[in-house]
Amino acid sequence: MKLLIKSGRIIDPSRGADEIGDLLINGRVIGMAELADDETEVLDAAGLWVVPGLIDAHVHLREPGQEHKETIETGLAAAAAGGFTAVLAMPNTTPANDNVAITRMMIDKATALGGTKLYPVPAISIGRAGEQLAPLEELARAGAVGFTDDGDGVADGELMERAFEAALALDLPLAQHCEDPELCAGGVVHAGPMARKIGVKGWPAEAEERMLERDIELAERTGARLHVCHISTKGSVELVRGAKQRGLQVTAEVTPHHLALSDESLNRHDPSLKVNPPLRSWEHVRACRLGLADGTIDIVATDHAPHTVEDKKGGFARAAFGMIGMETAVPVLLNLVEEGVLEAPRMIEAMSTGPSRVFGLPGGSLSPGSVADVTLIDPARWHMIDPRQFRSKARNTPFRGIQAQGRAVRTFVAGRQVFALDS
Repeated sequence: MKLLIKSGRIIDPSRGADEIGDLLINGRVIGMAELADDETEVLDAAGLWVVPGLIDAHVHLREPGQEHKETIETGLAAAAAGGFTAVLAMPNTTPANDNVAITRMMIDKATALGGTKLYPVPAISIGRAGEQLAPLEELARAGAVGFTDDGDGVADGELMERAFEAALALDLPLAQHCEDPELCAGGVVHAGPMARKIGVKGWPAEAEERMLERDIELAERTGARLHVCHISTKGSVELVRGAKQRGLQVTAEVTPHHLALSDESLNRHDPSLKVNPPLRSWEHVRACRLGLADGTIDIVATDHAPHTVEDKKGGFARAAFGMIGMETAVPVLLNLVEEGVLEAPRMIEAMSTGPSRVFGLPGGSLSPGSVADVTLIDPARWHMIDPRQFRSKARNTPFRGIQAQGRAVRTFVAGRQVFALDS
């Protein structure tokens, strides 16, 4: 059945559109409202943003092996509630997604659910151990859209170079978790005054920058594509900016929490704030904001990392790294728009068109003929962030209890509604 979404603010960075108008869809974007007929369903979108379906390029769904934290079903339900029509699933499951069987299982489960789409990003190395390449060609044929050992960086430069060469032949990116294991060993939070204040070992910015510098050199040598996961430091932003200026195929993502929070937040002694990479000082936060605004950073990705209450006990020293993010990303980013850090079209580009471009995915556009992945956002709707209402199994968010303005209110995948607020 056709659906006419009327009188919304259509923001489509893929074609530079930002206008009040109507959008006609079925399984695809039809575009011309004049083609609506008597059987067309009509949805009043006055006051809402109508945008290409959001794509989260970095999530941890925990299945297989850690289903007590999250499952593919609960993770994709959380994604739909956050406005995401597609997610990229990281491989640090138990066992790691380093083989065709797990890759296909993920895709098949998501397909059977019929909601938000799942694209696997399997491991670069067997078991994510950084010692032996995973069967990258087989994984690509099975549906991989890139490769990463996320959760750890690939420390062996020779192995990483061979991975780049293999990925180049497959025309897929390597998504690197930039973390020099020697420099950050034992680190808990960003190295600086706050680490000393709370009495834990610091994690220097150099740990991220050193590995990134090496990988940019490898990307330049091989001609392959490098995607930088969850960038967090001023130096890393400058390295990516320089690589782009030299014409290298280097892209980057930043999380909502690395844009919204600094290590000063650690005064709250909330273990939800323990993340990898750690929250940095305001100098680094400002650099990441500027890098996102000017396009040096291509993508906003949540690094959704669900944990149980037990996982987050024991203070900063013993708590697990990570926070959830899919159901809070839109309000956190809208706050940055309200503050003037981002323009609305740039926010949508970084959350939809950008991920589609970097990973070669369907979606990211409302052009006629495009798949009808569509998100409706109410930028004015106030609500309290209440983890008890989340679709995710996890509750580890530092944004709980905050009165936030704006949220996703409807999510459509291939024209089918998969989430509606208050329904």
